[in-house]
Amino acid sequence: MDKILKPAISIIVPCYNHAEFLPETLNSVLIQTAANWECIIINDGSTDNTEAVAKEWIAKDERFKYIHQQNGGLSAARNTGIESARGEYILPLDADDLIGAEYIAKALKAYEINKNLRLVYCQANKFGSENGHWQLPPYSYQYLLMDNCIFCSAIYRKSVWEEIGGYNIDFKQGYEDWEFWVRLLDIQSEVYQIPDILFHYRIKQVSRNNSIRVDDIELYRELIYNAKIENYRKHFGSYLKILYENYLLKDQVERMQNSNSYRIGNILLKPLAFLKSILKSK
Repeated sequence: MDKILKPAISIIVPCYNHAEFLPETLNSVLIQTAANWECIIINDGSTDNTEAVAKEWIAKDERFKYIHQQNGGLSAARNTGIESARGEYILPLDADDLIGAEYIAKALKAYEINKNLRLVYCQANKFGSENGHWQLPPYSYQYLLMDNCIFCSAIYRKSVWEEIGGYNIDFKQGYEDWEFWVRLLDIQSEVYQIPDILFHYRIKQVSRNNSIRVDDIELYRELIYNAKIENYRKHFGSYLKILYENYLLKDQVERMQNSNSYRIGNILLKPLAFLKSILKSK
């Protein structure tokens, strides 16, 4: 009973019309070797049988909880679930993805060993329309500023979610996890990647990620940049300068003379004067 009253970790599972995948996802929670969890399923206004599936699981194990809300998007659904979470730690899990049986146990152990950790994640693979090891770039905050290198199902304390104001509900078509990590972390944050494949990311032929409009991508990248503009100027700038001085970006930068904006990696930089000032700084 104590494990139910005081879960160490809350798994947050937003679901919008993914009832067909939900049982497999929830089963990956049920088989965790660590038992001190709760799992909150948020039905984000689904029009399929998500509610019926969710209620089967809350009847199966009282550690499963269920919330229904009008459709507000993934960020809003995660915030709803986390707001009601009782665990010290939070694990967001999309309703079509899976976690390995030891993910929670190994993550909680990492936090026990190092109290200064701000984020814990693991190795991952892809399954579905594409299969194989997901080759994520090694984490550094400088790289994170340029492009996301952490999947959405990393584990963090609820207190840091409260500290930074939760997920940004303006990100309705994607990129909400990247924006969240950029605000959650900084150059001094300690991040640990468990060296085991404990997250399984489902690839579908049609998904939110591959249907997002170019205009939305550019808007979201600009919002991410503006959310942490001082970190971009201080840390991303030094990262670009190293690349430039090693001739990895020299030709690209020199072609920017007649441009009002420029994309380096996956980040849209505006205006050109910003990048030029970085490269001239000492």
